[in-house]
Amino acid sequence: MVLFGLLNLHLQYQKYGRQMILQERIQILNKLSAYMAGNEPAWATAKERAARENPWFAPEFIEKAVNSITNSFLDPQLLANWASKYGVPDQQSQPKKVGLVMAGNIPLVGFHDFLSVFISGHTAVIKPSSKDEILIKHIVSELIKMDGRISEMVFFAPQLAGLDAYIATGSNNSSRYFDYYFGKFPNIIRRNRTSVAVIDGTETAAELDLLADDIQSYFGLGCRNVTQLFVPTNYDFIPLLTALKKYEYYLDFHKYKHNYDYHLALLIMGNKYYMNNDSLVFTENESPFSPVSQVHYQFYSTPEQLSHLNQNTDIQCIVGHGCIPFGSAQHPSLTDYADGTDTLAFLQTL
Repeated sequence: MVLFGLLNLHLQYQKYGRQMILQERIQILNKLSAYMAGNEPAWATAKERAARENPWFAPEFIEKAVNSITNSFLDPQLLANWASKYGVPDQQSQPKKVGLVMAGNIPLVGFHDFLSVFISGHTAVIKPSSKDEILIKHIVSELIKMDGRISEMVFFAPQLAGLDAYIATGSNNSSRYFDYYFGKFPNIIRRNRTSVAVIDGTETAAELDLLADDIQSYFGLGCRNVTQLFVPTNYDFIPLLTALKKYEYYLDFHKYKHNYDYHLALLIMGNKYYMNNDSLVFTENESPFSPVSQVHYQFYSTPEQLSHLNQNTDIQCIVGHGCIPFGSAQHPSLTDYADGTDTLAFLQTL
């Protein structure tokens, strides 16, 4: 019986010996958090290179994204509670290969998908965006240095084929491509989304200052950035335009300034009404999607006129009183899933 027990343990080790259990995955993520919060020379170099190769990735945006990840995603207790809520097993008896097509609009925007696959115990096969591949590749390389078993759990690939499931994020155009190639497999396919704010006119100066962050963080390029305002009839825009003046320094970034000059010129030539504070333009428009350096707005007279917003599939977040608090749009928690699709629940079905 003893010999049989030892043999059984040996077979189990062969099957699971190189597979990390859940608690080990959480511990290694805690070590990653400390690394990302620090300033090791290799990490500092990776961040500098990412900012240099993508002019939209200002160093302050990279730091903002890193701080959000370390504070909101990688805390061991948060991770343990998250995994427990979904019944994530210590070990996946049959780990699946999950392809991840990552976006590149803001730094490390695909990290949550990677984290979801990793914490679930499945294998991540990543196709990073060419606009944001430096940071995620560096992070994975550091994880492998911390524990070599991760080299069997995370891979990078230029093309994703022959996998068990897919999570792909892109534009409305690329989503049709994803549907065609990945539609017959279990999948999450995300399309263009953006966020809006509902203003009722009672906002304090401090709340308007926070709303300015929701609008202008990351140059407004994230799906959680506010790109359209719903304001009461006869709303006074001056306090908000004044609050947004703290981002005037964005004009020092040539790509942002080019967008500002271009879209302002279009409004002038089109004889369209607009308001600006010399670095951001407000114009009335029904579309929730606005270009960089521009914010759309619409008027409303009764709250009932806004009841459609919760059903609008173009909207990621609604900021305002009774909704997501001002200043919180770009600080998602582990359970704030892109497009409202529960990634970890999806992974648990595989």
